[in-house]
Amino acid sequence: MQEIKKPIKRSRIRQLLGKEYYILKRRYDWLFSKKQWAKQSTSDASFHHVFKHRSMILRPLKDVDMYLQENKRTNLRIAISHLNNILIHPGETFSIWKNVGRPVRRKGYLEGLVLKQGTISKDIGGGLCQLGNLLFWIFAHSPLTITERYRHGFDVFPDINRKVPFGAGATLSYNHIDLQVKNNTNSTFQIKLWLDETHLNGELLSSSENKSTYQVEERNHIIKQQIWGGYSRHNQIIQMEFYEDSLIEEKIIVENHAIMMYNPFLEQKTKS
Repeated sequence: MQEIKKPIKRSRIRQLLGKEYYILKRRYDWLFSKKQWAKQSTSDASFHHVFKHRSMILRPLKDVDMYLQENKRTNLRIAISHLNNILIHPGETFSIWKNVGRPVRRKGYLEGLVLKQGTISKDIGGGLCQLGNLLFWIFAHSPLTITERYRHGFDVFPDINRKVPFGAGATLSYNHIDLQVKNNTNSTFQIKLWLDETHLNGELLSSSENKSTYQVEERNHIIKQQIWGGYSRHNQIIQMEFYEDSLIEEKIIVENHAIMMYNPFLEQKTKS
């Protein structure tokens, strides 16, 4: 498994300048790349169900103020208003940030939970990683091709009540840390997103009935102690495509390598 170097703590000024550089670089890509971006939306389409998933909005976390979780609900509501009902036509690429835009206070975004260099912090628009996680899990159960996806380089929270495998999600940070999928099929797909009292909900629909079904599983999970003393966690997320109950293809859609911010063996001992 991959060796992970001890993280370098960079100054706040360098972090800010680096972030703005990559934001400008991504805007250049939006303007001049040859990608066809998904942007059309409609509420009138009558499509077929592909996959549906939901995740709890308020999730008590150690050392995290609950008001940040409440604010996350507001941030999610604003963001999904730009994504709900979007169509992904054949040949188009869907990007979260290309449609959502920059999450700033003047648009109504509030302070929410973010992770910076493996530590818990807060920032305007925080909490939108839950949206990235939900959409990644949905896309992983579809014929859409995940072309861009990032994950935190740190594993901050232990596996308590985890519903999906470790690393089966996507982190977000405007606009260079994005989740993008391309539609390489002949069908048009539609994204549905909504909030209820307790959950963020998402569904993917298709203009034609898809005869394949998809399963996702974790493989080759390992926890390793690095030579500098810390622990790291590694795994692969595999997509399996079935046709009439027969496996026709399986592929690795992502590999994860993360520094653990807690002692995994101490956590296991505590649970027992």
